[in-house]
Amino acid sequence: MPPTPEPVVSELIELLSLERLEDNLFRGQSRDIGTKYVFGGQVLGQALSAAQATVEGPRRAHSLHAYFLRAGDIDHPIVYDVDRTRDGGSFSVRRVTAIQHGRVIFFCAASFQAEEPGAEHQLSMPEVPQPEDIEPAPAIPAEVMAKLSTKVQRWLSRRGPFEFRHVYPRDELNPPKRPPYQQVWFRLSEKVGDSPELHRALLAYASDFQLLGTATFPHGISYYQPNVQMASLDHAMWFHRPFRADDWLLYSIDSPSAQSSRGLARGQIFDRQGHLVASTAQEGLIRVVPDAQSASLVPAKD
Repeated sequence: MPPTPEPVVSELIELLSLERLEDNLFRGQSRDIGTKYVFGGQVLGQALSAAQATVEGPRRAHSLHAYFLRAGDIDHPIVYDVDRTRDGGSFSVRRVTAIQHGRVIFFCAASFQAEEPGAEHQLSMPEVPQPEDIEPAPAIPAEVMAKLSTKVQRWLSRRGPFEFRHVYPRDELNPPKRPPYQQVWFRLSEKVGDSPELHRALLAYASDFQLLGTATFPHGISYYQPNVQMASLDHAMWFHRPFRADDWLLYSIDSPSAQSSRGLARGQIFDRQGHLVASTAQEGLIRVVPDAQSASLVPAKD
């Protein structure tokens, strides 16, 4: 099948550049990247963009805590309502509610801080090969692609604005059982401007890739299997140090637990110099149902 139209870099930047309807009200478009519903990273990035647009002065986002409540409709825009919860001497807090078809599909709280000096330490970056030493993932042969479900074909045929190189690749179509951790190099495929706010929104978008899937590793299952349902339930993100989303970043992910059809994954994002620039955590639904028909009929979040 032809490649699914996922945003190229300029389209992604446009996607994160919201239309301002009122001082605290924004509208964002939705794009089909091969998933059945709106990609969670899109909502994260747009919500952060909305929150950032209401913060005045040199305060940068340092944390984001979000809940995904309902699946988003790809064919319709999303309205983001920002509540200016607090503007203190050093910190500002914003609450963002995402609304579609008159219903709340997502909400988050984001905190911003003015730059100030203080104690500093970080964990070391894992010792892994450099991205140039890792071959890009090979294309899936057409005869193999033709045998896959429509859902899997849509996802695997996407061409997106980020490039990923897995340190320890896994065959997602025939997943082996392995320990719940992975390291992935990623970067935006084109250079963009210097706006820190843009790079934070881009990183929020990209942070939803790879994360929850790590929780499936010990069980030999993957999103590509027709009887597996996966959906993000919540997402937390902390921004520690300056970075560029168009330079190579290492996503080091582990999953400490899976239970009750939910998996927890944690991520650390390093730049090439070994600086820890951001951390993430996400819990998501991982449900194995009797067959493919059940997976398509039962909503992921019910």
